[in-house]
Amino acid sequence: GRIIPRCEMVKILRRNGFEGFEGKTVADWMCLVKYESNYNTKAYNNNGPSRDYGIFQINSKYWCNDGRTSGSKNACNISCSKLQDDNIEDDIRCAKKIAREARGLTPWYGWKNHCRGRDLSSYVRGC
Repeated sequence: GRIIPRCEMVKILRRNGFEGFEGKTVADWMCLVKYESNYNTKAYNNNGPSRDYGIFQINSKYWCNDGRTSGSKNACNISCSKLQDDNIEDDIRCAKKIAREARGLTPWYGWKNHCRGRDLSSYVRGC
C-alpha cells in the first residue's frame, strides 16, 4: 500500500476529470478520500456483512467482488483486491461510476459526515 501525498492526489483527481464531476469539486473528493482512507491505497474496513476497499473505500456488497460477500452485485466488475494496489486507475473508474449513479457523493459516509456543506478549500490549497 501507499499513502498518496495530498498535492499528488489533487493532481491525479484533476487529471482524471473530477473537477465539476457530478457537481462536485476536487476539494470534495479530497475530503472524501481523507476521511474514507486517509489517502492510503491499501485501506480496508470490515463492516460485518460487507467490506470497504482502497483509497475510495469501495464496498463489496455493491461494487466489487471479494469472494465472501453474499449477494454481491459487483457493479464495477472488479475484484476488491484490485482496489488495494498502488494503481488507482480502476478505483477511479469505479468511484466515478458510484458518483454517477448516486448523482453525487452521498454513498460515502466520510463525505456526508465531514465534508458536505463545509469550506473545503484547505484540501487543495497550494497544489
